[in-house]
Amino acid sequence: MATTVRRFALPLVLGGSLALSGCTGFGYISQTYVSQVPQVVTIGCNEPYEIYDNRQRRRVLVVSNALREVTGCDVGQLGAGRPPAETRAARFRTAARTYLDETVREDCKITGETVFSDLQTEFAYACDAPVEKRGTVVPRLPGRRIQR
Repeated sequence: MATTVRRFALPLVLGGSLALSGCTGFGYISQTYVSQVPQVVTIGCNEPYEIYDNRQRRRVLVVSNALREVTGCDVGQLGAGRPPAETRAARFRTAARTYLDETVREDCKITGETVFSDLQTEFAYACDAPVEKRGTVVPRLPGRRIQR
């Protein structure tokens, strides 16, 4: 009996921790970005990515779609002939950088990256300017807002 419990203990602990980490990621994303209105940034060959920007925490969530992650699209010479999974990190980082540039934060630097799934990556960024107070009117991307 004790041997049977030991045999299944490790897989149960690992499976439980993986399940909890997935829930934690979903919970974190929901809490951090629930009130953010997504904007769309286009890179490469007209690849749109949804961007959720939490300016108080200085983090952006870049969201792709499943079709793009299966079919892919080359990002210049970087992605030429390579499967989408190999260029994912570069594409998501390019989308985050493009978003910061287009919202007049060229001086901000990407300082960290958290991959939640093949479709969602969060980037932390740092800027010299102070954090805006909640409710401050900030530049938005013209004409690229997703209608909900």
